[in-house]
Parts: sequence; C-alpha cells; structure tokens
Amino acid sequence: MKQIKNISLFLLGVLLLASCTKKIQELQADPNKPTSVPAGLILGTVLTDMAGNGSAGSLGGLNSWNNVHNWNQYFCNNYDYYGNNIYSWTNGSFDPYLVLKNVVQMEREAVVKGASSVNPYEAVGRFIRAYYFYNLTSLFGDVPLTQALQGSANPTPSYTQQQQVFAYILNQLDTANTHFATLIANNDQTLSASQDLFYQGNLSKWQKLVNAFKLRVLIQLSSKTSDATLNVAAQFANIVNNPSKYPIFTSQADDMAAKYDATYLQYPFNPSNFGSIAQRNNMADTYVKALTTINDPRVFVTCEPAWALVGSDTLQPAKFQYFVGASTGLPLSIMYGNASANLYSFPNRKRYYSTFTGEPDVLVGFKEQNFNIAEGIERGWVSGNAESYYKTGIIESMKFYGIDVTQPGFNAYFLPPGKTSTTQVTPYNVSFNFANYYAQPAVQLSSNPATAIQQIVLQKYIAMFQNSGYEAYYNWRRTGVPAFEGGSGVGNNGIIPIRWAYPVSEQAQNAANWKTALQSQQFSADDLNQKMWLLK
Repeated sequence: MKQIKNISLFLLGVLLLASCTKKIQELQADPNKPTSVPAGLILGTVLTDMAGNGSAGSLGGLNSWNNVHNWNQYFCNNYDYYGNNIYSWTNGSFDPYLVLKNVVQMEREAVVKGASSVNPYEAVGRFIRAYYFYNLTSLFGDVPLTQALQGSANPTPSYTQQQQVFAYILNQLDTANTHFATLIANNDQTLSASQDLFYQGNLSKWQKLVNAFKLRVLIQLSSKTSDATLNVAAQFANIVNNPSKYPIFTSQADDMAAKYDATYLQYPFNPSNFGSIAQRNNMADTYVKALTTINDPRVFVTCEPAWALVGSDTLQPAKFQYFVGASTGLPLSIMYGNASANLYSFPNRKRYYSTFTGEPDVLVGFKEQNFNIAEGIERGWVSGNAESYYKTGIIESMKFYGIDVTQPGFNAYFLPPGKTSTTQVTPYNVSFNFANYYAQPAVQLSSNPATAIQQIVLQKYIAMFQNSGYEAYYNWRRTGVPAFEGGSGVGNNGIIPIRWAYPVSEQAQNAANWKTALQSQQFSADDLNQKMWLLK
C-alpha cells in the first residue's frame, strides 16, 4: 500500500512539473513575434513587390522612370550621378525567388487557417508564379524551377529547360483560370480586399488578368508555333474564341495597375524632386522618333519640345520637328552637353512633375491585349478583324493620355525655358483629327501580314511608354521593332544584350548546376549575347 502511495505521489509531481513547465513556456512566448502571419498580409507584401515598389522582386526596377525604361529606350539618364544607360546585366538578380518564397508561405497559411486546396490565395499564387517565372526565363533562359523554393531542403536546385518553364507557366495560368471560375461560382469572398493592391479582392478581375497575361505569354512564343507541347496557336484561339470560359479585359478599368498616392506611395517624379532631377532625364530618340515619324500627337503629352530648336517660334512650339530625343548609345558627356543646351526633349513637366500621384503603372493592360489579339489574327492563329483590335488599342492609348479622338484637338502644356515650377506651364492648342492620322500609310493597318505585325508592335511600344515592365524590350528582341539604338553608351561593346547573365553568386553556391545549364543551352559563356531557346 505504501508503495502505491509513493508511486501516486511521484506521478502527481510529474504532472505538476509538466503543468508548471507549460505555464512557464506560455509566459516566455513573445507576443511581438508571431509564429504565423495571415495570408492576407503576406499577399499585400507580395503585390507591393510585384508593383516594383517593394524590397525584392522588382527585376531591376519595374516602376516608372527606372532602369527598365532606360533599357526600353523610352528615356535616358544624361548625368552619371543619377545613373547611366548601360545595360548592366553581367550579374543578374534572382531576387524574384524571395517573392516566390513568400507566395509559398501565403498559400500554406491560407490552408492552415482552414481554406480548401482551391482558394483565392492559391489561385492568385499561381498567377504570381507564372508572372515571375515568365520574366525570369525571358531574361536568363533556363532557370531553377522544379527544384526551386525548397529552402534548406535543397539549396542547390538544378535548372529547368526554358521550353519546360514556358509549359509550366501556361499550365499554371490555365489552372488558375479554372480555379477562379470555381471560386466565383461559389461566391468566395475570402481574398483580403484591403491587401489586394490591384483588384481589392475582385476575383472576376483576377480571372481576366490571368487570361490577358496568357495572351502575352503566347505572343512571346510566336516563333514556337511548331512546338506540339506548347500548342501556341490553339491555346491562343481558345482564349479569344471562348470568352465565357476564358474572360479577358473589356476596358482599361480591368488593367493590372499600381496606383500612386500622395502620402504612402508617391509617384517617382513629383513636385518635391522637380528641381533636382527634372533635367537629368531626357527623352530617348527611339521613343520620340517612333511618334514623330507618324505625326502622333501623344508626343505632345509625354514630352516637351527641344527649346533650342523652337527658337523664336514660341507661340506654337507643338510641332513635330521640335521634338527630338537622344540616342541611348551616346556617351554621357555628349548627351549631358546637348541636354544642357536644350537640344533634346524632356519628359513633360506638367504630366510627370505636377502631382504626387502621377499616372498608374500598368503591368498588364487592355491596350496591350488589343494589340496582342490583332497580332494573333495577323499570324493566322485565330480568325477576326485585326484592324478593329489594332485601332482600339491606339484609341485606348490616346485616351490614357487624355486625347479624345472624337474631338478636334486638345491642349498641350509645356514649361518654357527659365521657368522653375510646374505651375508656370503654358497651354498650347493642338489640332487633331483621328481619321486623318489613321489614314497615313504608316499607321493604317497594312494588308500585308508581315508589315501589319510591324505596325502593331510599334503601336504597342508607343502604348507601353513607362509601363508593362520589360515587355517593350521583349518585343524588340522578338521582332526588331522599333529599331533600338546601340553605341558606347549602352555598354556590352555597343551591342544591345539579348539576355541577363546569371547571378555571380550561382558560380560559387550552385556551380555544378550553373555549368550544366550553360552546357545544355549550348552557351559558350555566361554572357549577354548568348541566344536562348526562345530566340532560336
């Protein structure tokens, strides 16, 4: 009996000790260090990064007036303190994988909190994966995919061949479309509206985005129509011909666009930095020439005249001959001297410096979608009226810049020489007739498909000014339209590169797989001029 009593006392002691230990652990838990983060908060961080305004994943700066748009040859830096125009791609960035790790965690947290395997965070996550892997493979070639995002379980992932990466991207988008359709049918409203930077929780708009983006991806695969695995033309036609199953954008209200605000996320150019940088960026000749050679009035909205060329004609400086950009390939010393002498056009000071909200950064838009469908029709992938889509793309772009094509003109606003504030801009009336503009042989869509595709790509380039990330560059690389300008100012022996080199860190931390990737792509070296599968 005494033995039983002793055992009972021992067990009671063990239970009391366990109870005390548990209470001590509870007291020691730091309430300021949460063990999990709601999926909605992670979504907000990820989408901020996607917009090019976060700490990672911006691929060199996707937001307006950053490196990407130098490389798209929309504008130039003319003063080395603020940067240059070199395609500095000898040490690429794998930072997007940091964003994708957050996507994995977002998806995990959604399920932990009770979501089913098909849920809004999972569907949005599929789009984000497709978006980043599209850009990663388009910039590098083969990239880590099937073994990526495993953390410490596999710190040295192998590289997946580019053809397989594109197959993955298309599959992710197709699955996302199906899952969004299911969620919308079930009236799912669990996506955090407050953290959804782009669509405020509207799943119907996310679904449209998925399919509009898929059209972009398929257009970039225009040289791979013979690939039976990708089935490019049929996939393109399925989207265009089945709007109930594959809804796409119907207006610019559907755009994936990051909007700036005056408090937390100010437009990169604004009244506070007007004095320091307004003349450190001038327009690029590639962009300005694309407009002036077709008498396009958008040049009067996005640019200002080169005042040295205007001379005494100050009553009406809104003339195409007064708008000139600098060649991206010029040495900075020459460009800076010409810019200081007012021999170049500058960004329009009223549009880009008078407010803290500026204009939205469009990542994927309705304007582009129209041009993509027009190109698909010209390539014979789907039947339809290419000219109708082409013309709609032009009209929507002009609308974005405040040009109403039903009106006989509009006011352009320029800052005269010597003025130091955007409040001192002067209005100039510009006469414009859209019918006459479109009737120009260089604008009206040609009956020759090859010529028509060049016209479509040029108009898409114009419409993508300061938005859509690298897409203008990708289209130039794919078609040669418009003609980008090389020279000593671009680096790389004066040649525009056609890919990024892999991060230097891969040579040290993942050397075996890095070398295998170079060999499998038949690259003689990890340099900027090697031709990836997409371009062969």
